[in-house]
Amino acid sequence: MAIRLFYLAVLSAFLLFAGCDKQTPVAPPEGLSNEEQLPTSEAEGFAKWNPCQGSIRVMTRNVYVGTDLDSIYRVQDPNLIPQVVAWAVQMLVSTNFSERAEAIAEEVALGQPHLIGLQEISLFRIQSPGDAAYGGTTPATVVFLDFLDILLYALQEKGLDYRVVGMIENFDVEVPMLTGFTPPATFTFDDIRLNDYDVVLARNDVDVDNVVAHNYQAYLPLPQFGVDFRRGYVAMDATVGSKTCRFVSTHFESEVEQIRYAQAEELVGTLQNETKPVILVGDLNTRASGEPTYQYLLSQNFVDTWTRNLVGFINPDGYTASHDPDLRNTTVKLDHRIDLILVRSNIWLFNRQVIGPVLAFVVGDELRDRTPSGLWPSDHAGVIARLQIPVRHN
Repeated sequence: MAIRLFYLAVLSAFLLFAGCDKQTPVAPPEGLSNEEQLPTSEAEGFAKWNPCQGSIRVMTRNVYVGTDLDSIYRVQDPNLIPQVVAWAVQMLVSTNFSERAEAIAEEVALGQPHLIGLQEISLFRIQSPGDAAYGGTTPATVVFLDFLDILLYALQEKGLDYRVVGMIENFDVEVPMLTGFTPPATFTFDDIRLNDYDVVLARNDVDVDNVVAHNYQAYLPLPQFGVDFRRGYVAMDATVGSKTCRFVSTHFESEVEQIRYAQAEELVGTLQNETKPVILVGDLNTRASGEPTYQYLLSQNFVDTWTRNLVGFINPDGYTASHDPDLRNTTVKLDHRIDLILVRSNIWLFNRQVIGPVLAFVVGDELRDRTPSGLWPSDHAGVIARLQIPVRHN
């Protein structure tokens, strides 16, 4: 009798925490198979997306700056920078963010996420003629490409009502760009200026409060450009229905593991006293195959939602990176997973953290996801997840 009462108490506690769903798939009704109960494709999965009350849908999307910035950062001879920048801007134009934004808006329309964490939201401005090549410091002010405006317009065109609820500027860099050469030795230059942002969008039915945007203390210095390559995070309390969580979007350092790890430590430190469930999304630049920063986050009680994905059999690997920099590869080259959705609920049952059932899908990873001209929406794939995070009732 005592054992039976114990199991009834455990079951009651689990239902109290987990809401209307279960942590693992339940048996299907008589006469139906598991395959008939769960979707067999991502398209079918989104078609059956209707959640039970209290669930939240979130998305992480690195939209890609549109050109190979690494080729610029690695230039050691300052005299070569204007030529390399000119090549990079040509690639930026060819990767056509307006067209890619329409494809990203299609993804949003498909998944209808409540909250979207965006990385590499770029603002390009130009000065013509430029003065940076001659030591000038006048900032470029004429807008060349504004990714945020373009994406918001694409969402609006599809009847999607999203608003900016938080953003952080990571860096502001301006460099000379070679525009012409007249023999024997006359060169002309423009200046191109890039501001990099991380942005969080919220659907119109989400209440947001207590927004914090901050740059990490650990960063990558780029002395040849006179700028520090900073990263940051945006965090907020987000209420969907009757549930409130702490939603955090970030973009960790990609080049140096020690910096990336330090950024993760700083972020975890800001959340150590948080009692609400935490949803952490972003391009974390740490491979889920077991790199140190990923393992550190798991050690801090964050759960990688992809490992709890009820429809993971549709796409077992869940790879999100990377397509070619020019976005025109005709075969899928994704071979690792760095765009992640992590959850911390601080509710445990039998030494396993209870985060509720997860339905998660990768977008922008199949040939049919490309734009009409053959561009991938980004050099990354995105992830959209439906979460049923339990909330402790005091």
